[in-house]
Amino acid sequence: MDTFQTTIKEIVQRVGLNEPSVDFDAESKRVSIFVDEGDWLQGKLPELVKEMEHIFRLIAKKNGMGPIYVDINNYRKERERLIIELAKAAARKSVVSKGEVKLPPMNAYERRIVHSELSTRPDIKTESFGEGKERYVLIKPI
Repeated sequence: MDTFQTTIKEIVQRVGLNEPSVDFDAESKRVSIFVDEGDWLQGKLPELVKEMEHIFRLIAKKNGMGPIYVDINNYRKERERLIIELAKAAARKSVVSKGEVKLPPMNAYERRIVHSELSTRPDIKTESFGEGKERYVLIKPI
């Protein structure tokens, strides 16, 4: 695992990010990267996380490891928090209005977050509809 973390750090440095701090939690299979790049990185962060995750997953697969998750400057952690808040608000709206609430299209990971978060609520039901990039979660009152 130490060689995996070293490889990740080398790649991040070669990308040109300043003084990266790389942490790999083998148990949760999460790579956390922190860099101080100022405001210009913010707009590029979603794509950078996606691309880095793709590269690191290929390396992990080659080393016999399962899938890993990459987060840069807590982008993914914050995104997960926002999705959970959106799901809770939509569930409240569905119960109050006694109607269906359609969430915006999301990738499979984000839809799973919604389904997991709302699975404990006995007053609503969640279902995914659509195909490809247009797949979304529909929240229905029971």
